[in-house]
Amino acid sequence: MYKTSTEFLKRFFKVSTIYKYGFNWSPMYRRTTAKLIEVSDDLHFVKIRMKLNWKNKNYAGTIFGGSMLAATDPIYMIQLIQILGNDYVVWDKAVEARYKKPAKTTIYGEFHFSKEEIDTIKQQVATNNEIDILKTMNLVDTEQNIIATFNKTLYIADKTYYKEKLKKRQSLN
Repeated sequence: MYKTSTEFLKRFFKVSTIYKYGFNWSPMYRRTTAKLIEVSDDLHFVKIRMKLNWKNKNYAGTIFGGSMLAATDPIYMIQLIQILGNDYVVWDKAVEARYKKPAKTTIYGEFHFSKEEIDTIKQQVATNNEIDILKTMNLVDTEQNIIATFNKTLYIADKTYYKEKLKKRQSLN
């Protein structure tokens, strides 16, 4: 549904606008209590904000770690899907969460992909058909104190290779 809607909306809006408002209006992302507040036109930069409120406050009165994780979880994957295009498959593979300080105020997170990173990903996939990459991002408070660090492993593959791999796997079952 989201992919079909995005393809239709591209006729009328910039991809960055669809990305930002699509996330912010999506029920699955709204429940995290975070909001995308900035998205670059090329989607290489995304910034989120999460305010402490009654929906994400834990027993200790700080932002629930699960809300932080959920707010960061889909960003990199969907960023890459949009940046790389239809010739690639991108999946979240793993995440390691390190909570460093309680989040007592509004927190922010930034998600970056450089042009060089994207070029490297494309080259490695062209050579190896599939790769895993590790992206690290921090949630910080207004004074730039690190609240949590997330190490995200993403799987990226050539779409044709991936489909053939699935067919082989299914034929073995």
